[in-house]
Amino acid sequence: MGIAEGLLLGVVQGLTEFLPVSSSGHLIVAREVLGLQVEYGLAMDAALHLATAAAVCLYFWRDITRLARGAWAREERARTLLGALAVGTVPAAVAGLALGSYIEAYTRGVGVVIFGLIAGSVVMAAAERAFARSAAARSVAQEGEPRVSLRSGVAIGLFQALALFPGMSRSGMTISAGLMFGLSRTEAMRFAFLLSFPIVLGAGLMQTKELYQSGVFAAELFPLAAAAAASLASGLAAIHFMLRFLRTHTLLPFILYRLILAAILAVVFF
Repeated sequence: MGIAEGLLLGVVQGLTEFLPVSSSGHLIVAREVLGLQVEYGLAMDAALHLATAAAVCLYFWRDITRLARGAWAREERARTLLGALAVGTVPAAVAGLALGSYIEAYTRGVGVVIFGLIAGSVVMAAAERAFARSAAARSVAQEGEPRVSLRSGVAIGLFQALALFPGMSRSGMTISAGLMFGLSRTEAMRFAFLLSFPIVLGAGLMQTKELYQSGVFAAELFPLAAAAAASLASGLAAIHFMLRFLRTHTLLPFILYRLILAAILAVVFF
């Protein structure tokens, strides 16, 4: 893999991790369309995830430090949010450990991506419909920490587990779940991005260990570094865009994009 290919994969990963269009799905399609042959595909994906995890940490460092201080000071809201993030991480972590080998072996094809794009679009459309009917649709977006209970944290975490399948989208599923459970758009996005941090970081560390032990890390050091830098920069840009765009817009543009992409992929590959 060359540096140019690493840069391309990094930009794709950084943008699509936070836009609700599926990063894993787009990486699979990019490799198919452009003929990129990358060894240890899932490990490479996870290495890129380390950079997007860093993007979350950098963008939300004030939120993270405020949350840590509040939890240390036994502030109820901070401790509840931290608990919600903890329990919300469990479903995806358990599912990833239990199904990781199966997902890597059997769900890396374009057909699965097409199905995931369509299924995820249905979930997102349902979330928008539920949100429009709720009192949250008439509330002012919150700028502080999301008001999430332990119960809604678990529910949003279950939706995050759906993103293990290419095409579904981690951010799409968690933002949708937040809207369904009465969060404002800003609250749903901030919680979704914070919730992505531990699971993406954990997966990235585990798979980077595999890269290092296999020798791919040393052999592909410069392309990996280029991919990580591109993923970090584009991830920061995507977070910034989403937090502003969804304050005043719905998920409809992303739903339409996903359905159009699914149709194009079906025509091209089948």
